[in-house]
Amino acid sequence: MKALFIGGTGTISGAVSELAIQNGVELTLLTRSGKGPEGAEQIACDINDEDTAFSILKDRSFDVVADFVAFRPEQVERDIRLFQGKTEQYIFISSASAYQKPLVHPIITESTPLYNPYWQYSRDKIACETLLMAAYRSEGFPVTIVRPSHTYGDRSVPVSIHGANGSWQILARMLEGKPVIVHGDGLSLWTFTHNTDFAKGFCGLMGNPHAIGEAVHITSDESLTWNAAFSAIGRALGVEPILQHISSDLLSALRPELLGTLLGDKANSVQFDNTKIKRLVPDFCATVRFDQGVRRTVDYVRAHPECQKPDPEFDAWCDRVIKAYSSCIFHF
Repeated sequence: MKALFIGGTGTISGAVSELAIQNGVELTLLTRSGKGPEGAEQIACDINDEDTAFSILKDRSFDVVADFVAFRPEQVERDIRLFQGKTEQYIFISSASAYQKPLVHPIITESTPLYNPYWQYSRDKIACETLLMAAYRSEGFPVTIVRPSHTYGDRSVPVSIHGANGSWQILARMLEGKPVIVHGDGLSLWTFTHNTDFAKGFCGLMGNPHAIGEAVHITSDESLTWNAAFSAIGRALGVEPILQHISSDLLSALRPELLGTLLGDKANSVQFDNTKIKRLVPDFCATVRFDQGVRRTVDYVRAHPECQKPDPEFDAWCDRVIKAYSSCIFHF
């Protein structure tokens, strides 16, 4: 199988690239840096430079093309122009955050409506899906839509709230014995998926004729509360985390950039029905429990200083919010 990945070095795409190569896929990566895992052909090109991309790819065809860096409708329109007639399958990486917010049913299937009034990122993904399915129906463009949900790997611990420099500051606060903010009462359910598990489902969809024209999410079957997730992170660090619960509405009002990622995503309880991916890929099974996966991540981050990016602005914001919130409670 010959495959082209646009991107291919991120949390999700990196794991997929490595497994695809292990599975014997003849993989080409098109990235701005021209760098990627060993065993793949590397092409240095910004896909947003359509003329250059067309010139490089015009005489080539692939069994599978997957775009890991398409976020807006105009980008998938470009991909349709570039790859119509050049591939047997085009895989678009959407997002499970596109599912209805708030949910009217606690179990999410691929038939759950797509609607997110809180997050432009999710609305753009929905618009991309709409364009691609229209191209499939009108022109036979061979699209498969994949919806990940909070997929994590070795380089960053998954948390619900963090600053511009990622999640390290949350770990630092735990190690220093400082409280960390948990949205709501911490009892909403969440699903974390290790990137190696996601890769198994994704690679099983590659070249799969039954996946053409279909949308499918790939997630773990494990759901746990945010309190349990933070406890697992604390155990991996060797500390007992101090959790400060604050309402999601208040947090989003105090830090507007949280509106999408919190009210439009992580503040909602999510449980996924993975019947469809298991039907399309019969041997798919997510096997990495969160406590196992996050311990691996914590160990990696602590062993690699480049993953430990301090965020003094976010740290100070947490201190201010917790102090003000505690003052309100104690003086009520």
